[in-house]
Amino acid sequence: MPGNNPDTCCWFVGAGPGDPELITVKGKGLLDMADVLIYAGSLVNPVLVASSPATEKVDSWGMHLDEMVALMADRVQQGKTVVRLHSGDPALYGSIVEQIAELRKKEISVRIVSGVSSVFAAAAALTTEFTPRGVSETLIITRPAGKTLEKDYIAELSQYPATLAFFLGSEHFFAITEKLSCPKDTPAAVIFHASWPDQQVLYGTVADIAQKAQAAGITKTALLIVGNAVKGTESGYQRSHLYS
Repeated sequence: MPGNNPDTCCWFVGAGPGDPELITVKGKGLLDMADVLIYAGSLVNPVLVASSPATEKVDSWGMHLDEMVALMADRVQQGKTVVRLHSGDPALYGSIVEQIAELRKKEISVRIVSGVSSVFAAAAALTTEFTPRGVSETLIITRPAGKTLEKDYIAELSQYPATLAFFLGSEHFFAITEKLSCPKDTPAAVIFHASWPDQQVLYGTVADIAQKAQAAGITKTALLIVGNAVKGTESGYQRSHLYS
């Protein structure tokens, strides 16, 4: 058994970026023993959902927080193994703190199993790393303002010589690139459905990547990566001391 006291615990599991083989061994073990599976709709590969023998499977899309928490708490209190399956790693834009807070009010403890974030699947799709020596020592993960965020700090953050990764921005690529403080010829890429069978990678610059994404019809579930690290082996990297 992956943990202890399953009768008082709700498991939050990272499903990985999309490829069902990129879930962790521990995460897959919990899927295999789940009685109740609550999953994040179209963000989680249906292959993973189908692979679980859970007798109760609930798509959380459109559910109110109170409704979802009540369901999880009730099933845990019944002594069932409850798995809340999030896309990627739940630590990034998973809105898990609010779920955990409400579960604790009901004296339900939570254990988290990390997952592979889509930001790392994006690096794999680009065949690069985000921190090549002499190119970028910093990875900044952020998101643009929108319906659920009043203000962002894109202009300020993009003043640093870092690799920038934008989540939740597929509908806002033009707004993002207009705010960027880095030069317009800075390399950029859009990765749609990183690690999924229909993965699509577009290369460009800050000046044209939004237009390229629009022309390709990409309006959701895509990441925008900005910085010289996008160029991979052509980024002007320096050889690491580890291999010198």
